[in-house]
Amino acid sequence: MPPDPHIHARRRPPSATRVTADPVQLIDAAPASPRGRLLHAELGIRIDREGIWYYHESVIQRKELICLFASTLTRDAEGGYWLVTPTEMGRIDVEDVPFLAVEAFMAGEGANRNISFRTNVDEIVTADNNNPLYVVTNQRTGEPMPYVCLPRKREARITRAVFYDLVAHGEERTGSNGREFGLWSRGTFFVLGDPGADA
Repeated sequence: MPPDPHIHARRRPPSATRVTADPVQLIDAAPASPRGRLLHAELGIRIDREGIWYYHESVIQRKELICLFASTLTRDAEGGYWLVTPTEMGRIDVEDVPFLAVEAFMAGEGANRNISFRTNVDEIVTADNNNPLYVVTNQRTGEPMPYVCLPRKREARITRAVFYDLVAHGEERTGSNGREFGLWSRGTFFVLGDPGADA
């Protein structure tokens, strides 16, 4: 799956092989390729922690190209990321998660609130049971690292500014683990942090 023709010659790389596995093995059995797809062992594409895409360490500048690649990106059962088209597939390197959630939209209040996010590739997702919002703590700095799950097992890290906006609309409630601080979206309460800690 070569990138833009201006940055990659249209030729079959030595690492490419054509295999014919059962189509249901598409991702969960990667690197086995579904029937007829050309499997690339190395695409030379990397996404850094800030969501910047590289091709052989050169930044891919064209957003249209990045959005095209992003539309084919999926994740296997072991957490690896793949670009998959009807004819080809290949693995890429992702430093943290492939996308950033750069904007949030809220509608409604309390348990009736819906929170939708726009990613840096203009994908829209609403936090719910299928696309949960969650926060982990950076073990080195102690800072919260918020994420939202996207379809096809992908994720987006929520930017600091967007997270602060979520915190500003947060509320406390008594949950199964005691007092919790977070937000509702589509009837699910997503915990943002300890209500006794600084946001």
